[in-house]
Amino acid sequence: MLVTGGAGFIGSNFVHHWCHAYPEDRVVVLDALTYAGNRQNLATLEDKDHFRFVQGDICDGALIKKLLQEEEINTVAHFAAESHVDRSILGPGAFIQTNVVGSFTLLDAFRQHWNDHSSPPDYRFLHVSTDEVYGSLSADDPAFTETTPYAPNSPYSASKAGSDHLARAYYHTYNVPTIITNCSNNYGPYHYPEKLIPLMCINILLGKPLPVYGDGQNVRDWLYVLDHCRALDTVIHQGKPGETYNIGGNNEVKNIDLVKMLCRIMDELAPHLPVKPSQELITFVKDRPGHDRRYAIDATKIQTELGWAPLVTVEEGLRQTVGWFLTHRSWWEPLLSEEYQSYYRQVYAS
Repeated sequence: MLVTGGAGFIGSNFVHHWCHAYPEDRVVVLDALTYAGNRQNLATLEDKDHFRFVQGDICDGALIKKLLQEEEINTVAHFAAESHVDRSILGPGAFIQTNVVGSFTLLDAFRQHWNDHSSPPDYRFLHVSTDEVYGSLSADDPAFTETTPYAPNSPYSASKAGSDHLARAYYHTYNVPTIITNCSNNYGPYHYPEKLIPLMCINILLGKPLPVYGDGQNVRDWLYVLDHCRALDTVIHQGKPGETYNIGGNNEVKNIDLVKMLCRIMDELAPHLPVKPSQELITFVKDRPGHDRRYAIDATKIQTELGWAPLVTVEEGLRQTVGWFLTHRSWWEPLLSEEYQSYYRQVYAS
């Protein structure tokens, strides 16, 4: 298996899941180690005989072709992506390059590799995407299904929509065995500090303001990352090429309510907080441009056809996540670099 973006948040959790579940499988991780990629996420796997890490870019077609051939790859799990809406607003070019051009490069190399091996039926290309490609829902709209029309509202979601279309086209044009998954918001261990839940956890521990966009009423469906990994495992083994599967957590929560839940859990689990109750740190800031109001996933298809369902409630998942950040300070403290601080000031200056 080749896992692109395997040193990132979801990718590294998936690699840990796969190496634990299938210890005899060879897993090759390709990651460019940009700001959100962290080799420390994979530190406990580095000495395993069936594990290999390669630093490289998915836009490097020669490298991709070499890895596919020398490692005899039959399965690609494609996580590599620029993934933060705020960063896509500040600099959309990187999102087009990685998410569109990089996905194309990977797909085309895999197509040639698959053809070179006489198109075996057990090959798979899993393209991991997002529910943000579907756009925004109002409060009473039904949840996104696999047939919801695409309506991306940010450079990030537009770039992911483009890569989804490429994966679909490679199946319909070349019969490459691609499968697309669109997931809701993930959270859990190894989550880079700029995203909402790790940002709140760390800022509470540091006694810093908890910035909440707009009125805090934006709704997201929260999916614990290990539930997501189980779903992707299921899709790889049981999913049908050419199909799309929506993966959701059945946990719709308003942003402000999520932050208050984190404050309550942190107040309970963390001794000696700088500010307690930590809810006093909540600060409303100017809303970001094109901020989608609500996401919600209808995961009926994967539940009925493949038998997967989320196991972790948002309360349980948040407690586990808070516990992880409390015990892994040595992981997140080095990530609060000057580059990170500069980005943070730029985004939350208001």
